[in-house]
Amino acid sequence: MIKKIAVHQLKVGMYVHDLSCDWMNHPFMRNRLLVTSEDEIRKIIDAGIHEVYIDTGKGLDVADAPTAEQVQRSLEKELVDIAARQPAPVARVTLTQEIARAKQIKNQAHQLVRTVMADARLGKAIELDRVEPVVQNITESILRNPGALTGLLRIKNKDDYTFLHSVSVCTLLVAFCRSAGLDAATTREAGLGGLLHDTGKALVPDAVLNKPGRLTDAEFDIIRKHPKDGYDILLRTPGVGEIPLDITLHHHERMDGSGYPDRLPGERIGTLAQMAAIVDVYDAITADRCYHKGMPAAVALRKIYEWSKFHFNAQHVQAFMRCVGIYPVGTLVLLESGRLGVVTEPHETNLLAPKVNVFFSTRSNTYIKPVEVDLSRPLGLGGGDKILSHELPEKWRVDPMKFFALE
Repeated sequence: MIKKIAVHQLKVGMYVHDLSCDWMNHPFMRNRLLVTSEDEIRKIIDAGIHEVYIDTGKGLDVADAPTAEQVQRSLEKELVDIAARQPAPVARVTLTQEIARAKQIKNQAHQLVRTVMADARLGKAIELDRVEPVVQNITESILRNPGALTGLLRIKNKDDYTFLHSVSVCTLLVAFCRSAGLDAATTREAGLGGLLHDTGKALVPDAVLNKPGRLTDAEFDIIRKHPKDGYDILLRTPGVGEIPLDITLHHHERMDGSGYPDRLPGERIGTLAQMAAIVDVYDAITADRCYHKGMPAAVALRKIYEWSKFHFNAQHVQAFMRCVGIYPVGTLVLLESGRLGVVTEPHETNLLAPKVNVFFSTRSNTYIKPVEVDLSRPLGLGGGDKILSHELPEKWRVDPMKFFALE
């Protein structure tokens, strides 16, 4: 049985099933381990972890601890409440109309980040006049249809992760700012910070950055230098503003003061750096890496919401969930009808009823003619169905992104 306990209840002989934090902020290769020493417990605490899930079938138990199922049911009730509070951004054009432009923008931004990283590695200055037009193109695409570019960026080659992650953070942060009602100038500066936030990783050796095994303490320290390194690089960039500098330096800070590089408590972390921290973790934990299997976006949102108790600004997390939807664009969902579909657009007022492109019948285990279904509409008007759950594509051996934009 999987149970959730406070970290002070952790004892030698317990089996940790989930460290309940984003993997970038803890020094363990895996989220699961048998606790064999007090030193390991201290290392978990020092990593800013407050709660963990234990497997009582593989280690010691805590009798009165809630089960994972009980925790999940409680979370689901809270998420339904969040989904009903605030409208999602309205798309100006359809996904199909925007997808071709979004592909061009993705490729353009990808190549730009490659160039920025290469220049930074060589000690060259970043040329803002090359970066700002790309941020503007991303912003305009988000204004036309937020789902096109964010959906495309769900697809990342492991070898290109570092570059596309920066593009994703920029895109999601722009969408987040727009959803939060921030002005155009602030949104543009936040997007610039998102695109450049990991510039310091240019100075991290590839052998450390892409190491498939567990990092040593020394290697972990090298990784933790990248926010300050990136900040120093941007300081040498003429015309860079305070917002990109703050996002670059502080996107790994946490509300409880357990982050890095400055271990700032929440009240000292800038609002946009707090927002960037959420976006950064969301994109990272949903991506496949050589040492980490990405989790479905819907699961990632639930994890971040759970972690917001200590690590993130809870109000910002809820606002981000309303921005991307409880079932984010690109999520594979199972409907009551037994059909599988990929989410293409959140509903304006009901995040539990997005638009979905359905393409597969689980009852006959066959592909069906793809069609868009608006789950907010009644039967006969292009709707009449309901999401039962999000699904793993590998479970059904399907690629939902092939049906993301219908011709």
